[in-house]
Amino acid sequence: MSNGNILVVDDEPIVLDCCRLILEADGYIVHLVQSVDEAIEALRSRSYVLLLVDVKMPVRDGMSLMREVKENWPEIPIVVMSGYPTRETIMAAAEIGAARFIPKPFTPDELLEVVRQFMQKEEEG
Repeated sequence: MSNGNILVVDDEPIVLDCCRLILEADGYIVHLVQSVDEAIEALRSRSYVLLLVDVKMPVRDGMSLMREVKENWPEIPIVVMSGYPTRETIMAAAEIGAARFIPKPFTPDELLEVVRQFMQKEEEG
């Protein structure tokens, strides 16, 4: 059983490191990028079963990445991570097509619970 690739997009190295440690310990293959442009490049070069995206990033934010992903890779579910879980942010993310929203900081268990939900769907396919 392959757990598939998960792409994590966040401009904060500590968040990337945490996600990698938590998810790799659970057996997932994790790729980390720090910008929207790097994420687009990664998406063009390999397939992912899940995308974890931060909303607030310099240059281009997570919302612009989500719009591009929904246009070009509509089958990939997106989980939005944000340290600013305002109603407006959550609604905007949902409108673009985010499958789930996880407020930062999150616990390892919270992250794994969300990821496992998508991975089970993937396996049931």
